[in-house]
Amino acid sequence: MTITIAGIQFDYHDYDERGYVLYLHVGPPAVRAARALETSEGHTVEYDEHGAIVGLELMGVRGALARDGELQLTWPPAHLAASALQAALAA
Repeated sequence: MTITIAGIQFDYHDYDERGYVLYLHVGPPAVRAARALETSEGHTVEYDEHGAIVGLELMGVRGALARDGELQLTWPPAHLAASALQAALAA
């Protein structure tokens, strides 16, 4: 399953039910991010050495989807509908 956010295709995902964190990666997550930024919502955006986004750590996904029906990101700018993320959250 691929999840596309702001034109970026994340082809790997892992959901940590205990921490309520959805990890998304472009390619295998073995590639270490060169740097990371935290968004104003508390999510983490990971970049490679060329400045391309290679990963996202989305915090509190289930709660946001249940409360708002979507997850909002300020960077990369996006609104993710519940239907776009439900399969990744399935146990």
